[in-house]
Amino acid sequence: MDALSEVLSICRCERAVTARFTLSEPWALQSKGVSGAMIRMVTGKPYWMQVEDAPPFLVQPDDLVMLPHGSAHVMSSDPGVPPTPFSELIARYRGGPEEDTPFVMTWGGGGGTSTMFSTLTWFSAYCRSTVMAILPRCIHLRASELSVGGGLAGAMHLLVDESLARRSGWKLAAARLADLLLVHILREHLEGEHPRQANWLRGLTHKSVASAIALMHREPARDWTLAELAEAVHMSRSRFSALFASLVGLTPMEYLFRHRMSVAAGLLEERRMPLIEVAEHVGYTSEKAFSRAFARWAGYSPARHAQRVSRLVS
Repeated sequence: MDALSEVLSICRCERAVTARFTLSEPWALQSKGVSGAMIRMVTGKPYWMQVEDAPPFLVQPDDLVMLPHGSAHVMSSDPGVPPTPFSELIARYRGGPEEDTPFVMTWGGGGGTSTMFSTLTWFSAYCRSTVMAILPRCIHLRASELSVGGGLAGAMHLLVDESLARRSGWKLAAARLADLLLVHILREHLEGEHPRQANWLRGLTHKSVASAIALMHREPARDWTLAELAEAVHMSRSRFSALFASLVGLTPMEYLFRHRMSVAAGLLEERRMPLIEVAEHVGYTSEKAFSRAFARWAGYSPARHAQRVSRLVS
């Protein structure tokens, strides 16, 4: 059973916009943070990255750096170079709306060159509340240590080139390529450094817990009981419950509840189903019961959730 695929099967990129920067030494760029998840890769000269108040670190060619929360950061040819705000350059060089316009820019002092490939991605509600929520503010995947280093670099190149060419269907192609990148990044992150904090990603490192998570994801509407889940993974209820909680940080029933609400949030954002169908999709037989459960999870009603999303994307 491929538990990571089960978890990510409904986690998708809704849109992605890319950029290619030709940066010549000396240079430094500062971002106050963005609303989506940022992925960057460079060829040519290496560069320095500082995320918020953490110490700067060196990024080598073909390394991938992901900022899952769009954190504020500074990139530079040398940490001592005074940075120029990204906002100033975007206002000067961008030719259209951020979400619709790939961005090409040349900047710097004319020395050694770094070519940076960048994509800003906006993921679905489910992905934001489950996957992105547990990731660190920065993931640095070193090309020298990646099992699929060349493949990831190639996927990043393809994503940027597809977007910059703006051929028919480029928006959909860019979003699906971003999905592929996310799968590879999470797999490398999971296999390369086991999570220390209790969460579902750490749960995937144990075969029985991963199987139970996959079952809940496959059938969120099923009236699962602790006994059924324990039996399905061939464990006693007490042993299964204790192991699940130690790795995931939630009881199996708490995890199922949060998963159902995250799925529902994504369906509400899509606005393709009436409320009762959303409720039934995640195991509730009445709108009233579902609305109470969603409000307990989100802090507001399903209707208000849809209104909040409309304001954010308008």
